[in-house]
Amino acid sequence: MEVKIDETLDVKGLTCPMPIMKLAKAMKALESGKVLEMLGTDPGTKTDLQPWCNKTGNTLLDESELEGGVFRFVIKKK
Repeated sequence: MEVKIDETLDVKGLTCPMPIMKLAKAMKALESGKVLEMLGTDPGTKTDLQPWCNKTGNTLLDESELEGGVFRFVIKKK
């Protein structure tokens, strides 16, 4: 299933807690039901993201690793 990405957040090169802080700010600006793609290089984000989604009510739709150690997360705003 192909998901329409409404916005992309690039947090490559940032380390914990900055990716989640930037994500929280970006999600606040996003309309409900919209989808955000986040690209980052901090492996800690993989551990932090699902609990953050659980806490905020947002949905982690997809998680993958791209070339060059870049992680891609697709999050839908509640």
